Amino acid sequence: MALITQIAMNSVREKLSVRYRSSIRSSLPRFLTFFLLVQLFLFTAGCGNQQQVQTGVSPTVEKQKTPTGVDAETVPDDVGSSDSDLESSDLNGAVPAPELKGTDKWINSDPFTLKSQKGKGVLIDFWTYTCVNCIRTLPYLRLWHEAYADAGLVILGVHTPEFEFEKVYENLFRATQEFNLEYPIVQDNQFETWKSFGNSVWPAKYLIDQDGVIRYTHFGEGKYEETEQAIRSLLAETAMDLQEPVTPSIRSYQLDSAARVTDVMLSQTRELYAGYLRNYGVLASGQTPPYILNTEYYETSNEDLLYSDPGDHVNHFLYIEGLWRNEAEYLIHARTTSDHEDYVAVKFYGSSVNAVMDTVSGDAIRVQVTVDNQPISVHQAGFDIEFDSDGTSYVNVTNGRMYNLINKDAFGTGELRLSSNSPEFSLYAFTFGSYLGGEREF
Repeated sequence: MALITQIAMNSVREKLSVRYRSSIRSSLPRFLTFFLLVQLFLFTAGCGNQQQVQTGVSPTVEKQKTPTGVDAETVPDDVGSSDSDLESSDLNGAVPAPELKGTDKWINSDPFTLKSQKGKGVLIDFWTYTCVNCIRTLPYLRLWHEAYADAGLVILGVHTPEFEFEKVYENLFRATQEFNLEYPIVQDNQFETWKSFGNSVWPAKYLIDQDGVIRYTHFGEGKYEETEQAIRSLLAETAMDLQEPVTPSIRSYQLDSAARVTDVMLSQTRELYAGYLRNYGVLASGQTPPYILNTEYYETSNEDLLYSDPGDHVNHFLYIEGLWRNEAEYLIHARTTSDHEDYVAVKFYGSSVNAVMDTVSGDAIRVQVTVDNQPISVHQAGFDIEFDSDGTSYVNVTNGRMYNLINKDAFGTGELRLSSNSPEFSLYAFTFGSYLGGEREF
């Protein structure tokens, strides 16, 4: 996603109170120290969803271009979004693929090394199961596995988690079952294989030939026909008889032309994070405004705090009302309520809205979802929205994953509000889309 421009920065400065700006200035040394610790955490554990890419060049693969599209997530210094495509490339030089490193448990396969797969084509897919950009690519990966496994293609999903709960094997296994993934998947919880490849984005694909050489790369969504052609060209080198290409059987995503705006404040809403690691990190960077505009959010962390919605909502930010606690990765509702008086609100622009949510104890909780203070209409309800007998729209949050809340045919705007009476409700992030026709069922 493109970094919020200076126009947006100016808008944020106008919204923030004088007391808040003064507090930030006086606390800057502390924030900068904290930011360095955040960067160390990001490098060793991985997290993130945005646009600033690591600048180091891997000794084994070509340098990746900084992503500038809405179609990928990265391990960032800060966060943002854009509309251009990410890089794909055929690698003409002999670039040996690095070996898998530091892997954990495997799904759908016994453990293997890349060296043991010589003689086959291997497609490495770096992904994480709450990433909407990754999720959108899964139908193609399923199709390629079905079409080309017998022709010598091995697809290996290297799961590098963005959030802590994604490191849990049982959670990942559940996700692979829900997404109907049958190709091998391996956990890369410490990002060792990710770093070995010099990778920096989700999703990222590396096509390795029968001699263990990287022949093609693509970062982000899109370029599906091009990627399949690269697969077919590689497999044809072993004189395999191949069926007709299968990618055209899937309807491709098309960006809604209404989303192509020049005013950043009317553009697709950037990814928004609720935890203090991301908010303090971008605040300290000085390049991107934080995601939450309540000034009290930045006065403490890991403590229950009563928030007051400042009102006058603008695009690209979250607004909090009620008693909540800001944790490192998420915001958690901190009391039992009776009438959904505590909420998180966002003025969004897009055709789809997703939220990464969880329940602390693992018991299912109900999260009410409204748009413009009304229940979501059936015509714009996301795949995870349910309705009770009086028409109230809600999501039944059962475990940590991405939930699709809004799914409209066309780009538009609205005031989304999430509320739960349960103190188990935790919110990690929002992501948005601007595809014509909305999201497809995952």
